[in-house]
Parts: sequence; C-alpha cells; structure tokens
Amino acid sequence: MKNKGCMSAGTIGIALLIIVAVLFFWGKNGYNNFVTKEQNINTKWSNVETVYQKRANLIPNLERTVKSYSKFEQETLTKVIEARSKATSINIDPTNLTEADLAKFQAAQGELSGALSRLMAVVESYPNLKADQQYINFQREFIAIENSIRTETVYYNSAAQEYNTSIKTFPNNILANFTNFKEKPYFKAAAGAEKAPEVFTE
Repeated sequence: MKNKGCMSAGTIGIALLIIVAVLFFWGKNGYNNFVTKEQNINTKWSNVETVYQKRANLIPNLERTVKSYSKFEQETLTKVIEARSKATSINIDPTNLTEADLAKFQAAQGELSGALSRLMAVVESYPNLKADQQYINFQREFIAIENSIRTETVYYNSAAQEYNTSIKTFPNNILANFTNFKEKPYFKAAAGAEKAPEVFTE
C-alpha cells in the first residue's frame, strides 16, 4: 500500500511537470506570436507616417509655385500651410496607439486633405497656374502619394485585424491580458472616402 501511494505521488508529480511544460511552451509561443504581430503593426504604421510625411513635404514647393501668381487667393493657401503645420505636429507612439490618438491623427490629416482640395479647386480658375510645370509636377506626385496613403492604411488595418483577432480569441485572450497586450485601433474611412477625389481636371 505504501509503495502504491509513492507511485501515485510520483505519477502526480510527472503529470504536474507535463502540465507546467505545456503551459510554458504555450505561453512562450503565444507571447512571441503577439510580439511578432505587434512589430508588424509598428512597421505598417511607420509606412503610413512616411507617406503622409511625403505629402506634407510637397507643400513647400506648392506654396512657392502658387505664390508666384500674385492674384491667387492668399487665404486659401494660408489654410493649407496652417493645416500642414497642425498635421505634422502630431506625434504618435505606435507601441501605445489608442483610438483617441488615431482619431486625432486622422482629423488633422483630413483637415489638410480638405484644405488641399479647396486650393486645387480654386486653381481651376487660374489657367496659367494650372498649366505651370511645377504645378503639374505637384499634381503627379500628389496623386501617387494619395494612392500610397490609401494602400498603406489598408495594410495597417489588415495587420491590426490579424493582431486583434489573435489577442482576443480564447485562450490567447488570457495570456494577452496577463502580458498587457492591448487591442489596436483601425483607420476609419471618412464620409465619401469610397469615391476617388476629383481634384484635378484635364
């Protein structure tokens, strides 16, 4: 009877060791998986910031080109410059990105988009400016960057969805809560964003 009891204790001990080992490897693999997916989101966010910065970098050249036409509406250009300043002043920490952070970033970028759209609509009334080679170059670059912005935000949302699904599904959600991995926000389409902007005419 005594030996049987010892064997039972040994069996229990082995079983506990197996359970601990399984939990350890599950936890390690799950944690590493979260880290990999979060790093992927950070990379996608960096790409988003890069294309928005490229757009902002176009504006000084646009400003110089437009200013060469003395009769152009100065207030319209000033709105673009102010919106650019606001958009580039927002610093986002991708490792701690919240819904409020992303909403603030999108609002500032949306304000710049609106100011640019209004400026380009006004340019239509200035045939010489519209035909200026520097302005034509701006148009070409602007269109390419706008397409890149749409592409990179889609890539970011896809990476965020993959990460969020990973940390919210059972039993990963237990590990995610314990290790403080939090859900990432998504870019939300602005009203009418499904339609391509018609800011240029031939």
